[in-house]
Amino acid sequence: MTSTIIPIVALPVPKATEGDGMGCHSGADAMREAARAAGKSDTLDQYAKDYPRAPQAGPHDQPQSMCPAFGALRVGLRMRRTSTILSGSACCVYGLTFTSHFYGARRSVGYVPFNSETLVTGKLFEDIREAVHGQADPALYDAIVIINLCVPTASGVPLQILPKEINGVRIIGIDVPGFGVPTHAEAKDVLAGAMLKYARTEVLAGPVQAPRTGRADKPAIALMGEMFPADPMIIGRMLEPMGLVAGPAVPTREWRELYAALDCVAVAAIHPFYTASLREFEAAGRPIVGSAPVGHDGTEAWLQAIGLAANVPQAQVDAVKNMMLPAIRGALSKMPIRGRITLSGYEGSELLVGRLLVESGADLRYVGTACPRTAWSDADRQWLEAKGVHVQFRASLEQDLAAMHEWQPDLAIGTTPVVQAAKEQCTPALYFTNLISARPLMGPAGAGSLATVINAAIGNKARFEQMKAFFGNAGTGHAAGVWESAAGVPQDRPDFKADTRRQALKAAKKRKAEEMI
Repeated sequence: MTSTIIPIVALPVPKATEGDGMGCHSGADAMREAARAAGKSDTLDQYAKDYPRAPQAGPHDQPQSMCPAFGALRVGLRMRRTSTILSGSACCVYGLTFTSHFYGARRSVGYVPFNSETLVTGKLFEDIREAVHGQADPALYDAIVIINLCVPTASGVPLQILPKEINGVRIIGIDVPGFGVPTHAEAKDVLAGAMLKYARTEVLAGPVQAPRTGRADKPAIALMGEMFPADPMIIGRMLEPMGLVAGPAVPTREWRELYAALDCVAVAAIHPFYTASLREFEAAGRPIVGSAPVGHDGTEAWLQAIGLAANVPQAQVDAVKNMMLPAIRGALSKMPIRGRITLSGYEGSELLVGRLLVESGADLRYVGTACPRTAWSDADRQWLEAKGVHVQFRASLEQDLAAMHEWQPDLAIGTTPVVQAAKEQCTPALYFTNLISARPLMGPAGAGSLATVINAAIGNKARFEQMKAFFGNAGTGHAAGVWESAAGVPQDRPDFKADTRRQALKAAKKRKAEEMI
């Protein structure tokens, strides 16, 4: 196959993209300006609309989570017959591949290296195109995903002009810069949305491949968001008496499941932040239902909304409610949670977990989520606020910690730094991602799933106090670490610290003055 050579005109190198990786330290504003100058304005404008944050947000007014691109990488790595290639600074690629394998990826991640010369002369794009052509084997892959990280995005590497398919293999090029996509949760939506858009154009063009298990014989409800594996099955059991089935969960595990997801009568936005993906469903004429069947109230409202969206007779909806709601109420009363709790996370299911905790009897005071507020999370927000819970969208670490210090909970559920800070002050804590979101939440099974682990954690406060009493202030502050008494414990030097700080400020002012010359 003959490939078209696209002429590249060398331009002056923006400071934000000089070197391999050094541009990462230029700051989000400089990177954003460089990306716009390089022709990425449309992409950044769409991201600003899909994943909004406060216009004047500073470094402490945004979520602090892992590199956003990990979300898109994770989606690709979980799909069968899909190859993923990263284009970015070597340090970023190393960190992302390390994290992906830490989370159980069992396949290689492709990487197209670059340096200053290949970046600004356009050779990097040619290298990417060559790598894609070399990988495009229809016997192995349905799709190849190429992800631009920060520096290639800021340099304007045009993945969008790659061929849409090579040898029958679909080519999906996306930009996932940290200065444009706030969280890794939303980066999942960037790739899932791009794939749904591609799949929707294929559906409009003609017949497409059927799912492995065949097409559902009943109307399907597509599920939006990554869930605990049991939850889609539980939802399916609730939908069955209504004459419905649970369709694929997006992000999907295989390309052909995208067609099955689009072939639905309605979409359940279990995780409400998938803005780009839900836009594709709306373009296909599919109604969106927010919230999820969590707890008694949530399940009742969700079943009613699904019945309305799918034109299910009210008698069938009421029959399912009569079957499910008493079982959920019984499970909640059998496994109560007693104690004050603050909750925060970055998965997107924080409001759902908050509802379940309140209905379980917990004194929940704060729910923080790194994700933005959307139309599909409003029902959960309103329900929680009516119960006296403060809901914080786009929560930063500082806000999560402030809530914990203000409410002095019996248990703090949160991200790693929140858990660490809580345990330092003898407050029991649980990591949201591994210990809370990795449990069933839906229907009767979810009603009692949290109580055991949460009650056990609250009961550990005495152990923390014993440890604190034993260790005292050893290894804290300036003396952090383990020290042999014979060698002496480091002494605090406030004068030296103040002098170093003055010198650093002086050097910063000097650099600023030199930039203005």
